Amino acid sequence: MIGRGSVGRAAWLLSAASAVALAPAPALAQTPPAAPQQPDAAELDPSAPLAPMPDLGVEWPDLNAKDETLPATAGTAPTVSPQSSEDGTSQVRYAWTIEGIGSVGGAEDILKSFRAQSALETDRKKSANAAQIGRRSRADADLLTELLRSQGYYDAVVEPRTERAADGLRVVLTADPGQQYRFASVELPGLSQAGEEGSKFRDVFGVKAGDPVIAQDVIDAGTALTTALGQNGFASAKIGEQRVDVNHQTHLATLVLPVDPGPVARFGTIRVSGSPPFSARHLAIIARFKRGDLFKRSKIDDLRRALIATTLVASADVEVIPVDGGRVVDLAVKLEPAPSHTIAGELGYGTGQGVRAEASWTDRNFMNPEGALTLRGVLGTREQLAAVQLRRSNFMKRDQVLNLQASAGHQRYDAYEARTVRLAGNIERQSNFIWQKTWTWSYGAEVLATDEQGVFSTSGIKDTRTFFIAALPLALGYDGSDNLLDPTTGFRLSGRLSPELSAHGGKFAYARGQIDASAYKRVSDQVVAAGRIRLGTIVGASAFDIAPSRRFYSGGGGSVRGYGYQQLGPKDADGDPIGGRGLAEFALEARIRLKQFGGNFGVVPFFDGGSLTYHALPDFSTWRFAAGIGARYYSSFGPIRIDLGVPLNRQKGDGLVAVTVSLGQAF
Repeated sequence: MIGRGSVGRAAWLLSAASAVALAPAPALAQTPPAAPQQPDAAELDPSAPLAPMPDLGVEWPDLNAKDETLPATAGTAPTVSPQSSEDGTSQVRYAWTIEGIGSVGGAEDILKSFRAQSALETDRKKSANAAQIGRRSRADADLLTELLRSQGYYDAVVEPRTERAADGLRVVLTADPGQQYRFASVELPGLSQAGEEGSKFRDVFGVKAGDPVIAQDVIDAGTALTTALGQNGFASAKIGEQRVDVNHQTHLATLVLPVDPGPVARFGTIRVSGSPPFSARHLAIIARFKRGDLFKRSKIDDLRRALIATTLVASADVEVIPVDGGRVVDLAVKLEPAPSHTIAGELGYGTGQGVRAEASWTDRNFMNPEGALTLRGVLGTREQLAAVQLRRSNFMKRDQVLNLQASAGHQRYDAYEARTVRLAGNIERQSNFIWQKTWTWSYGAEVLATDEQGVFSTSGIKDTRTFFIAALPLALGYDGSDNLLDPTTGFRLSGRLSPELSAHGGKFAYARGQIDASAYKRVSDQVVAAGRIRLGTIVGASAFDIAPSRRFYSGGGGSVRGYGYQQLGPKDADGDPIGGRGLAEFALEARIRLKQFGGNFGVVPFFDGGSLTYHALPDFSTWRFAAGIGARYYSSFGPIRIDLGVPLNRQKGDGLVAVTVSLGQAF
């Protein structure tokens, strides 16, 4: 193979030699031509070896030679020996590098874009012949030139060359970027029609005289201007075609971008078509705007997302229709339905809780609009349940939910056994995966009849009693964390209060209250420190007067890990838990995400503690502690956890280890 420079020099020498051979000699010096010689017989033999190449004054390159002094390259490839392709051409590996852009503004972005589009980079692990490498290097030289121009280097020149390297060939793209061009002026004709806010929109555009001529900055500025106009009532705003004039003598450019803001618009009426058959009134409840409000483009996007979030809509096309000269915009909403029936299942295990399987069937639009009917069943070693629920989303206002539920269940734990029939209803505001809300709340009422076996006196002897209970549960929560299922920063605080009236051999009232707080701190890219506390109390009645299922318990996967479910606290003569009125718990853990296996796995060492007493206030002198380690698999729908805890001050009846398997972090 002959280098490009060698070919040029050799051709020039051959031309010079021909010119000398063909030039006529002076007439007086002419001599008769010599008699022609007969060729040697060997020369007529096609199988005879070729004569050596003539000496043209240049050294023919040896591709098998090694150069140990070449520097490292930007693109690397394994060391291989030259190979031959089917057509006989030599196939070699190559590496590539770029020189001359180290001082260029935005060099990192240029290199990132270059790698994404480069022909040399895309095929560098494949062997290629000289012609293929040449084509790729020339194409990449043009690519790098365009990328430099996009950063304002309009005089950029990029030259490719090929060198020998120890592991094949090295392609070098040498760039001379030249001077970066800047804007001499930036004009937005028509923006003054936006009135007093025109100067604010000019600041939003951002690009100004003196700034480098960077194409992406101009594109981003136009997008920001369009968004700002749409957010301030200019529903029909239009951005014209930009014109950039470049002066190569002064290295300056001018930018002209016409703007037609149009009139300020307000929301008009909503019209709906398609399926499910939501009414315009229901869409007005979902929308975060009312008729007559100032138009904001983001509220159109929010409405579309909220419709998708109902899970009844597969797609929502919202068309803006200007009326009254563009001063009012009506919305034509076309809905495409999503499947309205869902079958779900859940499987879990906990020490003390045993195996628990849950299945449900839901018709999410049983009562239009958004009236979901759910049939739910639980089958486990410790719990069985059948329930029917009617859930009306966006009830009377956005993000407000009405729940009505009837259930019949049987629970058989070490602490108590209960057969319960329950009717409940509440109105709540909850978080979801699309909109994680800062504030959540609920209020409602429930009545239940329950036949329960448990301990009702200090003697510790079990008995069976029937209770009729009415309650008015209330809840309020604040969520300042960054993720619903796997938080890494922020904190959460929630409180519950349930005034209750119980009837058993007379009527008496009491109140159950509980406060939960948790905090999260990212220590490094792979480690999150997390902690929580829980305080609970029951006032107005003794622990033995209250139905066992309404008392506080501690221990288990969502409580103090290391102890079985409900196993921490006072116990009867058989070693079974009794429950209590004063509760205190804490938990500390380090959530360590492993880099191996794509970062999908993690380990969580933890330390938990808790105290439960008969008294209304927690007794901090009776702490029980546990430590352990958990494993996490970070799936697309949230972490799956397995926790193994060991009780540190183990008592009679406590196991050596407690295991919990569930979805989501412990808190």
